[in-house]
Amino acid sequence: MAPMGIRLSPLGIGVFCLLGVGVLYHLYMGSLSSRVAAFLLGERAPAAAPASRVDLRELLAVSLLAAARGGEEVKRVRESNVLNEKVKSKTREGADERMTLGDQLSNRQMYYLIRNAFPNLQINTEEHLDPDGQEQISWDRSIPSQISQLIPQQQEVPAESITIWIDPLDATQEYTEDLRQYVTTMVCVAVDGKPVIGVIHKPFSAYTAWGMVNGGSNVKARNSYSKTPKIIVSRSHAGKVKEVALKTFGNETEIIPAGGAGYKVLSLLEEMVDNKEQADVYIHTSYIKKWDICAGNALLRSLGGHMTTLRGEEIVYTGSDGNEGGLLASIGTDHSALVEKLSSKLPDLEKSSHK
Repeated sequence: MAPMGIRLSPLGIGVFCLLGVGVLYHLYMGSLSSRVAAFLLGERAPAAAPASRVDLRELLAVSLLAAARGGEEVKRVRESNVLNEKVKSKTREGADERMTLGDQLSNRQMYYLIRNAFPNLQINTEEHLDPDGQEQISWDRSIPSQISQLIPQQQEVPAESITIWIDPLDATQEYTEDLRQYVTTMVCVAVDGKPVIGVIHKPFSAYTAWGMVNGGSNVKARNSYSKTPKIIVSRSHAGKVKEVALKTFGNETEIIPAGGAGYKVLSLLEEMVDNKEQADVYIHTSYIKKWDICAGNALLRSLGGHMTTLRGEEIVYTGSDGNEGGLLASIGTDHSALVEKLSSKLPDLEKSSHK
């Protein structure tokens, strides 16, 4: 029974249903006819807005500028001799991790330059920033001729696939000791976790090495590498690696202790004006932060080299900021053969201290 005693006529219900069907039919046919007409006229239906894409050449250009700008701050603070040095944390092994005014000012320059140019990209940086702070640092979006000549075509990738890693001052310990040759500023761009762009800048000589995978580089590998490798390692654990290296590669093996991951990668490449140390293999034995190694990894890859864990696994530059598996980097050498030779010595290597 309908409300208030009103009875619904079967005929009325039928008419109402027919009217509803008629309305739906006309709506559907109108939409269908529009699509058919568009098809017959050769028109395309409106597409969804394309995902944001970024030209890797622009990222390389801004990375070069950021590394140089950060390097200017690093150099200025060091030459002022007012470092404002402090301990920010401890390593896993209990050693002090230091921070200076050079780290902080370089970080601000590098981070805000890149963020203002590409506000939607993921940027991971070593030093913390004031969440309410903002530096009005701009970039004119020009691409240097050395890049455009080497890479004339756009190299676009989806913005969401990009992770940028910034190291505003590599080798802080050496920086405080005024061992300037080891100090670098670095920027790396990873796409889907793979290092694609690497920039390593030396503030005190204004030397910059850069490379883009499948794009080119401004540096080269050396013409030859030693059969008995010269191995470059961190200053803090050279003795332990030397012990293992002599057992693995023979008594002629030379161990070169040095500071800074960026410096160690550069030692594998052609000779630099301010660096007389040349190595064939870079070994690190334990945990290391990804902003320390991403730029060097990309640079080596752009030249046909390799950087993996000690077990030969590729390092993924997304997720956590640390790499647990140690480090083996080489170029001009059979990398898989190095991994195989070291495999039996891994338990000893993995007991070595942090860099």
